[in-house]
Amino acid sequence: MKRRLLSLLMGVIFIAAAGCTTRLVDFTLISTKNIDLSRGADFKRGTSRVEGIDKTHIIIFIPTGIPNMKEAIDRGIESVPGAVALLDGVVSQRSWYIPCIYGQSMYIVKGTPLIDPTLTATAP
Repeated sequence: MKRRLLSLLMGVIFIAAAGCTTRLVDFTLISTKNIDLSRGADFKRGTSRVEGIDKTHIIIFIPTGIPNMKEAIDRGIESVPGAVALLDGVVSQRSWYIPCIYGQSMYIVKGTPLIDPTLTATAP
């Protein structure tokens, strides 16, 4: 009987802890930076995709903040020196929560960096 009750309790915990991911937007070009598009022909496409995440925690039932989509985009762009925008990507929102224990809420941005070669030459 105790084993069955434990199995039932573990099942409920796993179902409650299941996360949820929502795809918010697909984008061709996204940036939070000021870009001089008249020099767009000089920009280079990065070779690999990058990811930016802004995450907050939920402790017991108290959130430690609110995730910010702009911060996630900034982190993705700033992960590559000289990048000014992200191309061909997606913005998602993900969250999960184990009731009365812990959880997380986050924005995730994935895309290919658009690099301004003049910024990489002057980067420290």
